[in-house]
Amino acid sequence: MPHTVTLIRGDGTGPELAEVARETIDATGVSIRWEGVDAGIDVMEREGTPLPERVLESIKRNKTALKAPITTPVGTGFRSVNVALRKEFDLYACVRPCKSYPGVRSRYEGIDLVVVRENTEDLYAGIEFEQGKPETAALIEFVESRVPKSRIRRDSGISIKPISITGTRRIVKFAFDYARENGRRKVTAVHKSNIMKFSDGLFLHVAREIAKENPDIEFEDRIVDNMCMQLVQKPELYDVLVLPNLYGDVLSDLCAGLVGGLGVAPGGNIGDGGIAIFEATHGSAPKYKGQNKVNPTALILSGVMMLRYLGEKAAADRLERAVALVIREGKSVTYDMKERREDPTAVGTREMGRAIAAALKRV
Repeated sequence: MPHTVTLIRGDGTGPELAEVARETIDATGVSIRWEGVDAGIDVMEREGTPLPERVLESIKRNKTALKAPITTPVGTGFRSVNVALRKEFDLYACVRPCKSYPGVRSRYEGIDLVVVRENTEDLYAGIEFEQGKPETAALIEFVESRVPKSRIRRDSGISIKPISITGTRRIVKFAFDYARENGRRKVTAVHKSNIMKFSDGLFLHVAREIAKENPDIEFEDRIVDNMCMQLVQKPELYDVLVLPNLYGDVLSDLCAGLVGGLGVAPGGNIGDGGIAIFEATHGSAPKYKGQNKVNPTALILSGVMMLRYLGEKAAADRLERAVALVIREGKSVTYDMKERREDPTAVGTREMGRAIAAALKRV
């Protein structure tokens, strides 16, 4: 019986990446009926919203989606479509593997880390108060009246950081379950509880409780700034990292940098309601739109994650081996994966995808 999957084409370079990822996944032989939908800036210009209701309906119907990159405006404009989708479907676990592939230029080798990021709380919850608004002034007065010695400048913008027992418990449990199911040895909780004692402190307290319920998996914790240094100096000591939302976003990019960059960094967003959305960690790179130039690896590897989620493990393993083979050979790869970015032998997005599809016959 075929799987039905929502394919969100995105904007910028998203549509061309989506097409290449679809073709390589189809080349595995897994039967998938793709339901294509559009979201992002281009749809915003036509319909006044970057996330039409038909996109949400398709995801609800099909339960699984592969999403190409969508632009998130900086500072102004609509809030992130990515965040909106995670909140809409309570996709509380963002899983971002960071793995070394021979042939990818990097200062490190042999890295195999997984970042498990809480997706719904923390400073990304979107609870913000704009500078100069009456409600912001009222909030400042309220805080100063309740918190001894607090002093907030009147020209401040304010974001609120909620971290709950419920949200922490389920993300840490997810991390331990993921570690066990994937043969991982250790979970490290990352926090800043030495300073934020009632939010990050709560995260750490609950994480330690969950660790006691999972004695078969090693557990430790690290303060986030120290964790950054540890990852740069000795990443081989770490395995599965579980973090609140903001730290998870920042450190997943750091970990991607350890293995060669966002071009090889896949991701998946998973909840308890049977819905999962898989996406590359990188953005939409609108300046390269339509140029058949960007690296499709991250979205294809997100497709590998999707296949595993759908129970198609053999096909997923074959596709990952095909990706690794093409990268290792270094011939049919995009400019960013060449030793010199101006290398005239670099191929385009479509050509690299076709090379990966052909490599499936050799792995």
